[in-house]
Amino acid sequence: MLKKLARYSLFILLVAITPWVYAEGPGYEVLNPPQPTQHADKIEVIEFFWYGCPHCYAFEPELNKWLKSKPANVEFIRQPAVFSEAWGKHARAYFVAEALGVVDKIHADFFDAIQNKKQKLETEDELAVFFTEHGVKESDFREAFSSFAVDSKMRQAPAIAAKYGLTGVPAIIINGKYVTNGPLAGTHEKMIEVMNLLIKQESNAK
Repeated sequence: MLKKLARYSLFILLVAITPWVYAEGPGYEVLNPPQPTQHADKIEVIEFFWYGCPHCYAFEPELNKWLKSKPANVEFIRQPAVFSEAWGKHARAYFVAEALGVVDKIHADFFDAIQNKKQKLETEDELAVFFTEHGVKESDFREAFSSFAVDSKMRQAPAIAAKYGLTGVPAIIINGKYVTNGPLAGTHEKMIEVMNLLIKQESNAK
């Protein structure tokens, strides 16, 4: 009986903290409840990714093409997903790049190093070499690597993915209300189509 009560209590707890999602249209689901956005005057688009994910890497060309012509009222945010300790090591690399203002310099090359060159790039020393090769002073890298700002983002990252009910990547959140991904949309191209449809829908509703 006690075991049954414990399982039931755990179920109630998960219901309380996990947003429900339900199918609403082709290629996406609706988040219920919707989540607040950081930019109330913009349509917020968040990409959840992991450098070790081949599907995320394959999605990059389509996403980059979209970024070149994205609507002016869209605020795009990259968010590393952290579902394990291994994912966290790559997430820290992204947050360090973000803190140093060098995401544009390292993002594509970091994907290439992990996916094609099969580099580990997990320890502080391994990452220090990578960043210095991309024009970052080693002292600046090490300061950012251990900074309070980066540590804070690392602590927050698992909860950010959890509040959207995410279990895999790549995944796109549109304005805190909708989620699309490969299994839902079918192809990376369709993901972009779904994003554009929902962005237009949200823009018209403002």
